[in-house]
This record gives sequence, structure tokens and C-alpha cells, in this order.
Amino acid sequence: MDYRKSIESYMQLRGHSTMQLRAVLFDMDGVLFDSMPYHADAWSKVMTDAGFNFSREDVYMNEGRTGADTINTASLAQFGKPATQELIETLCKAKCDIFDTYPPTPRMQGAIELVQKVKACGLTPMIVTGSGTPALLDRVQSNFPGLFDEKHIISSFNVKRGKPFPDPYLLALEKGGFAPNEVIVVENAPLGVTAGVAAELFTVAANTGPLDAKVLTDAGANLVFPSIQALHDEWEKLFENFK
Repeated sequence: MDYRKSIESYMQLRGHSTMQLRAVLFDMDGVLFDSMPYHADAWSKVMTDAGFNFSREDVYMNEGRTGADTINTASLAQFGKPATQELIETLCKAKCDIFDTYPPTPRMQGAIELVQKVKACGLTPMIVTGSGTPALLDRVQSNFPGLFDEKHIISSFNVKRGKPFPDPYLLALEKGGFAPNEVIVVENAPLGVTAGVAAELFTVAANTGPLDAKVLTDAGANLVFPSIQALHDEWEKLFENFK
């Protein structure tokens, strides 16, 4: 991949004369944790049981949305009306109950080493996730000890509009005190990529799920890697091109 060409194309499009990296904004599920197979199983079961036509692929296509938005979007598309608050709360709880029965999700291969490299470069790692589980912070701190500051974690609790809207990433810029040309986004899902691009940020995608890589390119990703491990392996070359 021609990293420099991708960076220069982004700079020209957004009107930046320089890129001065200060932070990397990581999505969580499918980027830091290999948790999407569990989410796909839980969501598809709960939604199907509730009368929706909702496959595991649909879960990946909707990845990044808040739970409420996932349900509401499906209800509008399939039944022509928004979901009731009661249904949203019932299905979200049912999904969480199923998810909690699964074994602890492992870190994505290469994820902790990538975050360590980011910190070693003097950059601030942040998390921007559509997840909103109460145990999120404990989960991050136990798997990535000392690598993420609590104030640098944006979850569904912090925004009214989740991905694919840019709001979560714009809030990350605000909380971190960063300008758009000072960060890059690392995502794995098309809606997450859409959110990063809508926030006018350089967006890197790691294709860790079953979707075709073209879906991520079509969503606007500036670069697409086949895995988080591949991004880790290429990190030094990529970072050098941002200098």
C-alpha cells in the first residue's frame, strides 16, 4: 500500500497542510477484542426470536450502532415503524443476558502490542465504541492494563447519536483536545468507518470480520488492512509516513 499517497489524498481533501499525529482513536469490538462472533450470535438470536429477519451478517453490517439504534433501524426497515421503548429495553437486556453467558472475549491478535507501539511513539490511545456495558471500563483495564485513561474512553453512555454519525469521534476530539489532523481512527466495521469519515478524520480499517474488504473501502476508509496483526506489523512504516 502507498501510505504516503493515501495521506496526501486525505490532506488535500480536508485542506490540511500537515499531519501531526497526537492520538489514535480505536474502536473496541472487532478491533481491540475478538468479540464480534459473540455479538453476532447474541443479536441474531434475540432479534430473530422477536420476529425480525436479522442474520449474523446483518449484525456485522450494523456494527457500531448503539443497541437501541440497531433495534430501531431494523424495526423501521422491516415493519415501517419505530420500535417502542419497551421493546428496545427488553431486547437490549435479552441480548446482554445471552452475551454474558459466553466465555470472556480474548484480545484481538496484535491489539495490545499495537496499543503499546502507539504509546511508545508518544501518542495518546483512545477508545470510541458503540458499546455501553457497565463493565466496559473493567474489561478494558484488565486486558489493556495502564494503556487507556478512563477519560479517554467514549461509549454509548456519552452520546445521543452513535455511529454512523460522527458524534462519538467529534466528542473524542473535544475530550482529548485534538484537532482533526492530529488523530487517526482504527475501525473494523463499515458504519464505524462512515462515522470516522463523517468526522473528517483519517480512517484506517482492519477487516477482522466476514464482510468483503470492498465494503470498508466503499464506506470511505483511507487504508484497509486484513487484520489488526497486519496493522501492527506495518505500524512503523505507517507512522513514519505521517511525520
